[in-house]
Amino acid sequence: MVDQDSSRTPFVVNEGPHPWRRFVAVGDSFTEGVGDPAPGLPGALRGWADRVAEVLAQDVDDFAYANLAVRGKLIAQIVADQIEPAVALNPDLISICAGGNDVIRPGTDPDDIAVQLEDAVARLSSTGAAVVLFTGIDTGFTPVFRPFRGKVAIYNENVRAIAERHDCIVADQWALKVVQDSRFFDDDRLHYNALGHHEVARMVLRALNVPNDLQAMQPDPIPQRTWREARREDIGWAREHFAPWVLRRLRHQSSGDHIEAKRPIPTPVHLPGAEG
Repeated sequence: MVDQDSSRTPFVVNEGPHPWRRFVAVGDSFTEGVGDPAPGLPGALRGWADRVAEVLAQDVDDFAYANLAVRGKLIAQIVADQIEPAVALNPDLISICAGGNDVIRPGTDPDDIAVQLEDAVARLSSTGAAVVLFTGIDTGFTPVFRPFRGKVAIYNENVRAIAERHDCIVADQWALKVVQDSRFFDDDRLHYNALGHHEVARMVLRALNVPNDLQAMQPDPIPQRTWREARREDIGWAREHFAPWVLRRLRHQSSGDHIEAKRPIPTPVHLPGAEG
């Protein structure tokens, strides 16, 4: 849907370079890029948002990008800590993916979470920037998160309705069937790996209607494991990743409690392979 208000930047790009000069991403670990280490930079993360920014920067000399996302954040924290700082950066393109950590918590209501999301989207949309929203992934393929599939689906319908009301772009993870495969996820089975973030970047660029050269990446074949090997792997995953995740929730702790935004101000994007 194209905004009829000419004071806002249209987000449908038919020909020529895209119209955006300043991209700001807000959210949680998904947008921070957890699971996708930056090559040659120990401890640094890349992620889908960095990958999208790299493509957008190719055609715009003065393009700048900021990423305010912090892992583990609930939607109330994202609204409180990231929305006004994002607005203050004067972006003309904003992405927000929030609420996923809330949805997978027992006892939460996806409709209530969506009310908080809409408050944030209304504020971001009021700036005149193009706003990108995300549906959640279809969790039916993973046994651990399959029980939340219905809640995710309800939340997604809310996301689509919010996008319609506020003229946002929808990046539809639910429809991204290629990533419903364990080979696109990090060892923690929760966050995308480089393959997953790459596919999400391709999806976002399609939603933005921005031509690009990103090609689908073929994962390695699924290794053959005996039943005993698979169970040993499951036990190792539960000990290393699942148990700490549960304990943090019981203790009301977050993996992002002492993490700062990786890119708090808009800066030029270093293109892979560029000199300097």
